[in-house]
Order: sequence, then C-alpha cells, then structure tokens
Amino acid sequence: MSAHPKPDQDRDAVPASVFQLFGTALLPATLMLGGGVTLFAVETYVTATVAPSIVRDIGGLELFAWVTTLYVAAAILGSLFVALRPRTLSLRGVYTVGALVFSAGSLVCALAPTMAVVLMGRTVQGLGAGMLSGLAYAFIRHVYPEPLWRKASTLYAAVWGIATFLGPTAGGLFADGSDWRLAFYVLLPPALLMAAFAGRLLPAVADERTDARTPLPQIGLLLVAVLLVSTAGTEERTGIKVALLLASLALMVVMLGVEHRAATRLLPQGAVTVTQPIARLYLVMVAVIVTVSSDVYIPYFLQTLHGVAPLASGYLVALVALGWTLTAFFTGTLSGRRAAWAVTAGCALEAGATLALAPLLGGGEVWALEWDGLAVMAPAVLAMLLMGGGVGLCWAHLVAGVVKWADAAEQDKASAAIATMQSLGGAFGAALSGVIANSAGLVDPGGQAGGQSAAHWLYLLMAVPAAAACLVSLVPNRT
Repeated sequence: MSAHPKPDQDRDAVPASVFQLFGTALLPATLMLGGGVTLFAVETYVTATVAPSIVRDIGGLELFAWVTTLYVAAAILGSLFVALRPRTLSLRGVYTVGALVFSAGSLVCALAPTMAVVLMGRTVQGLGAGMLSGLAYAFIRHVYPEPLWRKASTLYAAVWGIATFLGPTAGGLFADGSDWRLAFYVLLPPALLMAAFAGRLLPAVADERTDARTPLPQIGLLLVAVLLVSTAGTEERTGIKVALLLASLALMVVMLGVEHRAATRLLPQGAVTVTQPIARLYLVMVAVIVTVSSDVYIPYFLQTLHGVAPLASGYLVALVALGWTLTAFFTGTLSGRRAAWAVTAGCALEAGATLALAPLLGGGEVWALEWDGLAVMAPAVLAMLLMGGGVGLCWAHLVAGVVKWADAAEQDKASAAIATMQSLGGAFGAALSGVIANSAGLVDPGGQAGGQSAAHWLYLLMAVPAAAACLVSLVPNRT
C-alpha cells in the first residue's frame, strides 16, 4: 500500500525527536496547531459530559442526540473548507476564521436559553473546530521539515489522548445546575487569543491549488451520509439503526461514484481508486478508526458485567488513548520500509487486541479494585492498551504517507481529507458498534446474559475492519 515508500524514499529519515517541535523556531506554530486540535478534542469530551446537565437545566431531551450529531457533521464541513476556501483566503486566514467561528459557537452555547439554541451553537462550534483540526494537517509540510512530519502527527494524537483522559473529569466540574455554561465560556479566551495571533505565529503559505471550485454534489451527499450515520449512533431501536446505517453507506457509495466521474473533485487524485496508494491509505485510516471506536462500550461492560465503579471504568477506557499516544511517541521516527511494516503491525496489533476483548469483557467475573481483582483484570487492561497502541503504531505513518503521495496542487485536499476520514471512521464505528451490540442481546434479553453476548460478538466482529486493513497494507505499490 502507499505506506510502502517510493524507490527514492526508502532511506532512513534524519533522526527526529518530538521535542524538536518545541524548539525556539517551531514552538509558535506548534502551539497554534496543537492548540487548534486541543480545542476540538477538549470540546468534544467536555460537552459529552455536561450534555445531561444541559437537558436537566433547560430541557430539550428530544433534541439530545443532535448535540453531537450536528457537531460532527459541521466539523467535517469545516475540515473540507480548508481545501475549498476562496482564493482570497490564505491558510492563516482560515485559521483566524476557524478560531473566531469556534468562539462565536461557544458563546451561543453559553448564553443559550433553549436546547434549540444550543444546537445552533454546537453547529457553529463544529464548523470552526473542523477548520482548526484540518489546518493542523494542512500546515505540517509548511511548518516542519519532513523528518518531523510523523512527530507532528504524533503530537496531535497525544492531544486527543490527553483529552480523552481529562475531558470527562473537566466536564464533571461543570455538571451542577447551570454551571454547564462555564464549560463553554472557559474556551473563549484561548480561542480568541489564537485568532488574534494566527497572522503572526503561522507562516504565510502560497496557494498551490490549480482548481478551487466547490464540488457541491459530493459535499451534499457526504453531509447527508454523516447526518444519517451520526443519528444511527444515537438511535436505540435496532431496526431503525440498521436502516440509517445502510442508507448512509449507500449515499457514501453514490458520493464516491460521483467523485470518480466529476471534473471538480472533493478528494485528491486517486483517492477513490483502490489500486492507487493514496486510496489505500485513506481506507486503512477509516478501518482502524472504525475498530477503535468500539471502545465506546467498554465502560458499560466494565460496570455491568464486572462491577467496576463508573469513575474507574472511565479511566480504564482512557487506556485505549494512552496506548495510542505511547506507541506513537516511540515509533514516530520510523521511515521507509520500517514505517510500512509499522502500519501493517499496527493494524494486526489492533485487530488482535480487539479480538482478545471478546472473551475478556464477555466474561462475568467481578473485577474488584483489589489485588486479586486487578490480577484478573490485567489481561483486559493490556488488551485495551494494545487496542489503542495498534492505531498509534500506524497513524503517524499513514498521515505522512498521504502528505507524500498527494500532488503539490492537491495537498490541501489531501490534508483536509485526513480529518474527514477520522470523523467518518468514528461515526461509522460508533453506529456499527451499536447495531452489533443491540443485535447480540444488549437490550433484548439484556441483563447479564445479554451483556455477555453483546460484548463477545461486538469485539469479535469489530476486529474485522482492522484485520482487513492489515491485508490492505500488505498490497505493494506499483507506482
């Protein structure tokens, strides 16, 4: 696949360290780009934590599911805007706009008198967050020398890992009464500061695009597909969930068909042709995110099947993010064939760890947080670490591969698509996990037996996308 280098790229890169990202020359840009990803990640997990408090305070339970759905859809649109921006707007300008849009959305949410207004704010927030997240990848090749591309991607992964770990805890600080509004106010100062300093701290970048026309049909199909699959992820009725998921997949197929024939493209050249390296890179990206998204059910199984306290289960599932971060830091310097094999090994590791969770979480023994309980829990803890570790092993190399294989005139499209693929994988993974868990007995018959069946089949089947990605990664490049 495209992780395998071109003939003249099979040499080891200059030794690089993540600490070089914080050197005097690179520190300003690192803070800005990492800060943009931080806003996106922190807002994602903090809002998920305070959402029940919002409903208790101002009502709107019937609209609860849309708090996340609209945010995800808008974030994808925001990431696409990076590549489809007007000619008169530079990448630095997009950063300023993204930070201001995010700030405006946060303010609307903080002042919202009703849930409908919260949803408006979340949509605006997501649009700005998507721009900032897409820019982190778009700026990589302009800010850092090539040996640091993988390290920069590793840093962004670390941000998500930290947010996964601390986000729910931070959200808990704002969960009482109307304090949820503070969760939106607190992000305003850093977002406004980032907007103010973007023009000074980020480099001026020439616009290399040869075609900045907007592929409206593909964007429309993609957004509807995302809305459908995001809604499926929150739907409790299995039949409707399946129908929404299938409709979303059908629209994605139609979108890819339109993209393949269109004169104005949404994705870089070759991205919808599986024989092309860049298409296989994106395919592997989506597959590994789909698999790791099944971690959303880990806290539930820990609590209901193994007697783990809610707070402890939240921190245990954060081990997935910790594994991602650790392996990314230790393997981000690999290059050439070693990087290619790291992608394959990462997919295989993720698939194996996910498969191991089927019997480990599907059992019914109580894991009390005492020495005996911890000893029994240890294999599951290791599997959770390795599940995320597999993604961390390959993600930075996938990102670097996309940047390398895309033509210069399509780098913005290629970079924006990275954030899009990550969001798509997360949305489809969450929805598919729900379909499998519900079909396997999570709700009917429910209880201990239903939970055990759901855990067994969920992780047995969700290992398949990562295993398929492993096979795709072994396909050699012919170009």
